[in-house]
Amino acid sequence: MAASDVKCIYLTKQAESPGTQEGGNQMTRHARVVVIGGGNVGTSVLYHLAREGWTDCILLEKAELTSGATWHAAGLVSRMVGGHSLGTMHDYAVELYERIEEETEQSVSWHGCGSLRVASSEHHRDWLMHTRDGVLARGQECRWVEPGEIKRLNPLYEVSDLIGGIYTPGDGHVDPSGTCHAMAKGARLLGAEIIRHNRVTDIRQLPSGNWLVLNEGEPIVAEHVVNAGGYHARQIGAFSGLDLPIVPMQHHYAVTDDVPEFEEMGHEIPVTRDDYYTGYLRREQKGALIGLYDTHDGLAKWRDGCPWDSENELFEPDYERITPWLEKCFERCPCLESLGLKRIVNGAICYTPDGAPLVGPAPGLQNHWLACGVTVGIAWGPGIGKYLAQWIVHGSADISMRGFDPRRFGVWADEEYAYRRCRENYMTRLSLHFPQEQYETCRDIRLSGAHERTAGAGALYEEAGGWERPRLYAPEEPEGWRRTSTFDVIREECRAVRERVGLADLTAFAKFEISGPGAEAFLDAVCANRVSRKLGGTCLTLLLNRRGTIEGEATIARTGEKSFYFVTGAPSERRVWDWLTLHCGVPLEDASISNKSDEVGILGLVGPRARDVLAACTSDDVSSDAFPWLGAREVSISGISCLALRLSFAGELGYELHAPNERLGELWDALMEAGEPHGIVPFGTKALDSLRLEKFYRGGHELANDASHKDVDQMRFARLDKEFVGKKAMLAREPRSRIALLALAEEETDALGGEAIYHAGKLVGSVTSAGFGYTVGKSLVIGFLAEEVRVPGTEVEISILGRRTSAVVLAEAPHDPANERLKV
Repeated sequence: MAASDVKCIYLTKQAESPGTQEGGNQMTRHARVVVIGGGNVGTSVLYHLAREGWTDCILLEKAELTSGATWHAAGLVSRMVGGHSLGTMHDYAVELYERIEEETEQSVSWHGCGSLRVASSEHHRDWLMHTRDGVLARGQECRWVEPGEIKRLNPLYEVSDLIGGIYTPGDGHVDPSGTCHAMAKGARLLGAEIIRHNRVTDIRQLPSGNWLVLNEGEPIVAEHVVNAGGYHARQIGAFSGLDLPIVPMQHHYAVTDDVPEFEEMGHEIPVTRDDYYTGYLRREQKGALIGLYDTHDGLAKWRDGCPWDSENELFEPDYERITPWLEKCFERCPCLESLGLKRIVNGAICYTPDGAPLVGPAPGLQNHWLACGVTVGIAWGPGIGKYLAQWIVHGSADISMRGFDPRRFGVWADEEYAYRRCRENYMTRLSLHFPQEQYETCRDIRLSGAHERTAGAGALYEEAGGWERPRLYAPEEPEGWRRTSTFDVIREECRAVRERVGLADLTAFAKFEISGPGAEAFLDAVCANRVSRKLGGTCLTLLLNRRGTIEGEATIARTGEKSFYFVTGAPSERRVWDWLTLHCGVPLEDASISNKSDEVGILGLVGPRARDVLAACTSDDVSSDAFPWLGAREVSISGISCLALRLSFAGELGYELHAPNERLGELWDALMEAGEPHGIVPFGTKALDSLRLEKFYRGGHELANDASHKDVDQMRFARLDKEFVGKKAMLAREPRSRIALLALAEEETDALGGEAIYHAGKLVGSVTSAGFGYTVGKSLVIGFLAEEVRVPGTEVEISILGRRTSAVVLAEAPHDPANERLKV
């Protein structure tokens, strides 16, 4: 049926047909999904659910479509984004906007003018080249351009202090209202429904598990609810007991009078981004549109909640706030300085504490989904809708959604945390970034009991799941995209672990206790590996979803006949908890689960002399016979009771010592004192990452929810003689690429993650994680490669900071592939 054959109508308040009763005496309608919010994100979710075949879906909008942040957006869409998942969303937005007008006959005013980002220093060049490497890894076009080419592409620009930039020719900008209405019309054409001028007033879960959505019209009972409420998403979340870390931030853009130079060009200038004035520039009809970010005093809006009657709302321009950035823009584009400003738009944009959207299951709730906290709704909306729809319908998406999962934030991300961190994120959004960069606000939220000791030893920290985690031990960590002075610092930490003994604070893990008569059966049903049958045994396992991809990874120790200790990564705490208690599909019968993450701290004692150190401060037998590799047992260290696990992510003889967090400082002191004769040193996560690369141990970048056992070559951790969640789907999957370990042919520059891998000039894979292997003297890379080039000895090229570097596929881990050092 052609779009012209369908009359696209929107309902207002009343529904079309009554349904059955549920949740009260009032007649209600039923729907498979109710989407709340009619902006670019909400209409995208509805449209893509309908494309997945779920057409019994209703979108509720309290006013008109686009009336929140969508209508006043600048409409920028660019592939100029590093990283696979977010970059894939951007790529899809371009693809959708190029085709949806033909599909729906709704204009979106696509301007395929390209995008340009300029650099004025070598640090800028490296940052942009790393971004370019990520764009290339997705098979998209992105090239470095010299100042002369920048001047040709954007004749407005003064290029005397620029060294170049990156250019993505397929990018552009759209009419935001047009895109929203196009997706809305597309959803309607497929059978979905939109009801405008109908505010949601409450959301209640019924005993059946369905959701009762109360609104100004007829109540609706839905199997699933999606909060795409934009400015009001936090208040909508509160209906269901959620406290979502979302803060709208004030943002200006100005539109100038007509620019005479535009008429003389013969082409439209690319959308140009420049951190000198922390903003962007594009053509808007005959004038120039200049977007500006205040890097000194970002202003939050509606901290107490956006008024429900807010609609198409703009704020008075703050000339004092934007003048310094306008002046810097005029330095770059002198011809604009003499023009008047036709219009200044000062509207709000939603932010989250890390700048990424909240997309996925709402914490602690079943069939309640979030699609909010979206800063760049025009560029992100299509991808959010597509991949969230896949997640809702199929159980996971085609790309990893870990970076967007709302459960990456714990209860520690309260209103004050959200305000301060969102504000910082806004003020640095268009600034030059570095790999070492850490947030400055909202630190020391969750502290290990050994924090004072690690700080006294000179630790520099990174944040992980709200915890302060030692990154390395040095006076400072200089910023840069290439090796810095910390290269030698990390080398010495690695050398100590390989040759003597090191001590690490590993408290930033999630720790659960699962106990009861049904605990073993439950864990065997949700884990691909089999939990240990003997007391004091451990297992390493992946948890799969019904699509056969990875929901989580864990180390599980059997601590009693009916009790188990479950450890997973800190950022996964809330997500894995929800998986075990809500989403895995296996009932937790005759068993209970408790979260011990804050109560228990962890120290890692690692190295060939680790046993000597441990034996010096305990009377327990810690010999290899009494305490073998992969064992777990209670050990008393200087009067502190610890659960000791004999395993190590560094690939050496090692012990993870799990003890009461309040006594972790004492434990640190005892081990450091006992280790002094053996040359013990503290080490951080940068050293640990290098050590695990030498062992080809998979990390979080590899064990993502777009991969399965086959993709990451971990079939030995899948027990096929039992049933477990996702087994059938995992076995049916045929990987398009699989994991491999590579070594660079030269040692001057290391990969950082996300880079493109080539063979014979053809794109064959991408890097997931990388670093220098100090023990083996090689720069190492883990990546996913096409099957035909995974053969050991195959030579490939990796694009690193814009330069292709030779690498070779390794047959095995370069350090102790037989695990002999672990088993001593």
